[in-house]
Amino acid sequence: MPNIKRMLLLALVGLVIGYLLLIAYVYARQGAMLYFPSKEIEATPHNIGLDYQDVTVRTKDGVEISAWYIPADNARGFILFCHGNAGNISHRLDSIKIFHRLGLGVLIFDYRGYGKSKGSPDEEGTYSDAEAAWDYLVNILHVKPEKIVLFGRSLGSAVAVELALRRQAGAIIMESAFTSVPDLGKKFFPLLPVSLISRYHYESISKVERVEMPKLFIHSPDDEIVPYEQGARLFERARDPKEHLKITGGHNEGFLLSGKIYVDGLDAFISEYLHD
Repeated sequence: MPNIKRMLLLALVGLVIGYLLLIAYVYARQGAMLYFPSKEIEATPHNIGLDYQDVTVRTKDGVEISAWYIPADNARGFILFCHGNAGNISHRLDSIKIFHRLGLGVLIFDYRGYGKSKGSPDEEGTYSDAEAAWDYLVNILHVKPEKIVLFGRSLGSAVAVELALRRQAGAIIMESAFTSVPDLGKKFFPLLPVSLISRYHYESISKVERVEMPKLFIHSPDDEIVPYEQGARLFERARDPKEHLKITGGHNEGFLLSGKIYVDGLDAFISEYLHD
């Protein structure tokens, strides 16, 4: 009996040590689990028949950020595009094409460490990158703030929400948005104390109610990465004016699979809230 008790105790100690090591590993590797940058630019707007300008902007902390500006004839507005956590701007050509066909100019930028942007990504850094892109639109291209639509997909939705608190745009579109990194982390690590160990927050749920500009929330119930319920919570927390567009398909391809529903939803929102 004593041997059995000793074996059980050793097993318990082993489990506790293993659990603590797992917590330490996740804590140390959070950045690598959150950001998946790609440095290779695989295509440009020229590949889809669009003219563009290759732009470099400098953030307030001195980091050079790479961006594309894709103009539109007689633009009805301008999209400031905050992309998701993987790849780079060259993987967003389908979205650029959609916005261009809707008569919108687009400024899309790569976060630090992505594409040709310098530096390494972190939360405050991504916010600063978005601010630098905004300042380029307003101060260099002389776009009126009320003609700018902040667009954020997935991680970019959290960046766009923070930017909406720092700058006053005409509207904001949040696609496949999550409430916070700790909330999302609980889905992937349900047995870990994610809220206690998270070094990244992107806490849109505590910010969205302070965003005053018109808001469009886009999400698919089929999203396998960001739970639809998190987007619904953001919508519920947000103040009016706000709209919700339900699409279909997975996290990365839903906007394409939804086709006309998606495009018409964008068009209706922009027509309603982006005025001359």
